[in-house]
Amino acid sequence: MRFIVSTSILLKQLQAISGASSSSTVLPILENFLFEIKDNLLTISATDLQTSMVTSLQIEAKEEGKVAMPSKILIETLKTLPDQPVAFSVDTTTLAIEISAGDGKYKLSGENADDFPKIPTVENVSTVNLDASILSEAINKTIFAVSNDELRPAMSGVLVQLAEQSVTFVSTDAHKLVRYRRTDISCDKPTSLILPKKALTLLKSSLPSDDSVVSIEYNNTNAFFQFGTIHLICRLIDERYPDYEAVIPPVNPNKLTVDRLLFLNTLRRVVIFANKTTHQVRLKISGSELNISAEDLDFSNEAHERLSCQFEGQDMEIGFNAKFLVEMLNNLNCSEVVIEMSTPNRAGLLIPAVKEDNEDILMLVMPVMLNNS
Repeated sequence: MRFIVSTSILLKQLQAISGASSSSTVLPILENFLFEIKDNLLTISATDLQTSMVTSLQIEAKEEGKVAMPSKILIETLKTLPDQPVAFSVDTTTLAIEISAGDGKYKLSGENADDFPKIPTVENVSTVNLDASILSEAINKTIFAVSNDELRPAMSGVLVQLAEQSVTFVSTDAHKLVRYRRTDISCDKPTSLILPKKALTLLKSSLPSDDSVVSIEYNNTNAFFQFGTIHLICRLIDERYPDYEAVIPPVNPNKLTVDRLLFLNTLRRVVIFANKTTHQVRLKISGSELNISAEDLDFSNEAHERLSCQFEGQDMEIGFNAKFLVEMLNNLNCSEVVIEMSTPNRAGLLIPAVKEDNEDILMLVMPVMLNNS
């Protein structure tokens, strides 16, 4: 088996899918890329058994065949080579691989392609198409709130609810929650899927930045994403997602409107003086004045800042984990944000003051109890 390919083109394709491979001590074959040649098309696959990525490119090849090649040494070698044609020769009986590039020759040993796990194939699927920019935005808005708690597997992914007139993405870790809804996408068969965090992280880094369309096919066990030359296949999280609507307080008479960037930068400064384990900040709202303060009694640190705001409702004092507020404000694009609250022990909602077309975003953050000193 012999083929010739450009170093830069091959490297770009390998880097695009390398995140799916695994450094597994139990199954060393997962540290390899699977190379398959058929009809002058080179298909390369990487997998960790839960998430797989596949890419393909046209090449010059005299014969067909397949082999598993060690991913790390291959990428490191290609990174150091200039852009030039590189020839791969594989002895299909000994699995010895020889790479010739310019005046250099490099030898490494491959693995049997038959030992490489089978990549799931598309069967009995439903399909929905999304613009890459919309999918990218949905991932960015929700992935930071996904839980890392292995004991609650449902929350370690993003819930995607496909309805006839909308698509809703939800993530929560029990301290914060994000609901991102698009009303410009329709789906014939309403359903819900939980997509794992790793697959979404890989999608986020490999999605094209233009408005190209991503085809999403799904069945009961897997979701298949296709864009450009890349396929990403991930196993769905087979769990029941918590009833997130139940935790969103329906009536919030106290509404605070404040400049998002001013509020964000103030919190970043004030949290430096907060307790390092709770990151607690105190918001005291009276009239059109918002006082933000934090203290760390162990070190006698404290900070106070004042912002002007618009406020409807009863004067109130409420405590939040500033790290959570900073993450949320960072992931909103609006110029002004509305924080809706009911009482100091109920969740607060962050909503853009001006809604974008076809987009509805709500972020919820749980308060922390204030010790009224």
